[in-house]
Amino acid sequence: MPAIRPQTLNDVFQQAANQARQKLPELTHNQQVARLYRKSLKVLSSWAIDRDIFNDEATKIRARFDQARGCKPEKAIRLLREAEDEIFAYTHPDPYCNPVMPGGSKFMRNPPLPMDVCFPDGNYPADAPKYEINPDWSKATPENGKAATGYVLVDFGKKNME
Repeated sequence: MPAIRPQTLNDVFQQAANQARQKLPELTHNQQVARLYRKSLKVLSSWAIDRDIFNDEATKIRARFDQARGCKPEKAIRLLREAEDEIFAYTHPDPYCNPVMPGGSKFMRNPPLPMDVCFPDGNYPADAPKYEINPDWSKATPENGKAATGYVLVDFGKKNME
């Protein structure tokens, strides 16, 4: 009779996480190709600094996508897999991001002081802004367009906000 292995705490946590994890929607082939094309342009923008070089290379990428348009489904699946491998191989180790966004070179550089620090008596000048400036974009404000309340998770490894 085989021995029954008792469940460890890690197994229980894995089961709970699997139940809570949302299933990703199944994408159509056109959606996969569109996302692949967009990702290839983003990878290209990390490598090509000059706009003329970027435009030339983007034209070549578009020509490769157009050349494979309308092929048989078996070939399309193979091309999609090969293109994903190629993008993975060409992924930049330090991808470009907007300088003022998390991970950028100007992120949180010289943030403005709060109004009550500048004017402790509460006599604000007439031309002072009526809203609180949020320099790190960690909260939902009209400037950053975030609809969530509270703090936003900043992933410095991927250089984006979630």
